[in-house]
Amino acid sequence: MTARVLMKRCARLGGGLPRPLAVLLIAAASLLAVSGAAGSTADVEITLVISGTSGANGWYTSNVTVNWVVTGAANSTGCDARTLTADTKGVTLSCSAANLDGTSTASKSRTFKIDKTPPTVTATPSRRANKTGWYNHPVAVAFAGTDATSGVAACTSASYAGPDTATAAVSGSCTDVAGNVGASKFGLEYDATPPTLANVTAKSGNRKVKLAWRASADTQSVRVTRKPGAHGKARSTIYRGDAVTCRDSGLTIGQGYRYTVTAVDRAGNTASKTITLTATGPLLSPVPNARVSSTPLFVWTPVRGAQYYNLQLVRGGKILSVWTHRTRFRLARSWTFGGTRYVLSPGVYRWYVWPGYGRESASRYGRLLGGSSFTVGAASAKHG
Repeated sequence: MTARVLMKRCARLGGGLPRPLAVLLIAAASLLAVSGAAGSTADVEITLVISGTSGANGWYTSNVTVNWVVTGAANSTGCDARTLTADTKGVTLSCSAANLDGTSTASKSRTFKIDKTPPTVTATPSRRANKTGWYNHPVAVAFAGTDATSGVAACTSASYAGPDTATAAVSGSCTDVAGNVGASKFGLEYDATPPTLANVTAKSGNRKVKLAWRASADTQSVRVTRKPGAHGKARSTIYRGDAVTCRDSGLTIGQGYRYTVTAVDRAGNTASKTITLTATGPLLSPVPNARVSSTPLFVWTPVRGAQYYNLQLVRGGKILSVWTHRTRFRLARSWTFGGTRYVLSPGVYRWYVWPGYGRESASRYGRLLGGSSFTVGAASAKHG
C-alpha cells in the first residue's frame, strides 16, 4: 500500500474518530509518505561517465577513469570511481543499485581495452650491402612490428635510391590495432656513382707491355685482366692494387691481346676501359702483320753496346738496306737501292734488324735482332 493511499484511508477513518485521534493518524500517514518519497518508490538510474583517449577499434590509448553516477538508489555495489592505468586486453567493471524497498533496480557493466604502448618496430633490407657495408643501387626496406596487447595492424615499407651519402636513412612505422604508431629507421651508406677512368695506354716492349691509366680519387683498387690468359686460360687477372701502372711479360710475338682495366670504388661501383694490342718482339713497330695506313715508322729495342743498326726491307728480294745510329727509321714514299728506284706499293713486306759494333766499315754485326712483317693496302700506297 502506498503512502498516498494510506493517507486517504486514514482521512476516511478519521472522520469517525475523535478529532485529536484523527489528526494524529493523518500526521503519521503524512510522515510515512515523505519517507517513501526518499527511497521507497523512486526509479533508480545509472549513468556512466568515462574519461580517457579513444583509439581505434574500441580501444583506449591512455589511462581511463570510470565514474558511475547513480540516482534514486538507497544502496549500490561496485559503483565507486576507478582509474585503470595498465594495458589490458579487456577488464570488465560493473555497477548495480536499488531503491529502499527494492521496487526499482538498475545495473550496468562495461569492458575496457587499453593499449598505451606503441608497437616495437624493426627494419629489414631486402638484400645485403654490395661491398664493405655500402649499397650501390636501390634497396627496399620492410618494417615489421610486435605488440603485446592489441597486436599489429599494419606496417609500412620504403626504399632508398639516393642521393649518395654515408649517412642515409630509411624511415618506416607500424600501427597497432588500438591506433598507436611505432617508428624505426634503417641507416645505410649509399654510393651509386662509379669512379672515372681515363688515359688508358699500352706501351709494347720485347714480349711485354706496360699499361698505364688515370683513375678518380674515390677509386679503392684497380684490376687488370687479359684475354687470352696465361697457361691456356681464357682470361687471367694480371694485376690488382692501387697503383697507376702495371707490366705484363712473357707474351707471344704476333699474338693479339685484349686488356681490360677496371677501377673499383668503396661501394663496388666499377668503370672499365679496354685496350687491344699485338705482342711484339725486339721489333716494335710496325707490329707483326700490321696493316699500315702511311709510310711506316720502324722502331726496335736498343741492344747494349751497339753503335749502329742495319735495317733491311724485303719484298720478293731485298729492296732496302740502311744504317742508322738510332733505334728508329721512317721509310720514304720512294727510295733508291742498288740502282733501282722503289715506291711503297700494295703488298706484304718483311723487315729485319742487326746490331752493329765498332766502325761501320768494319761490318761487325751481332746476332739478328728480329724479323717481322706488315701489309700495305692500295689506299695506303697511294696516299702514303
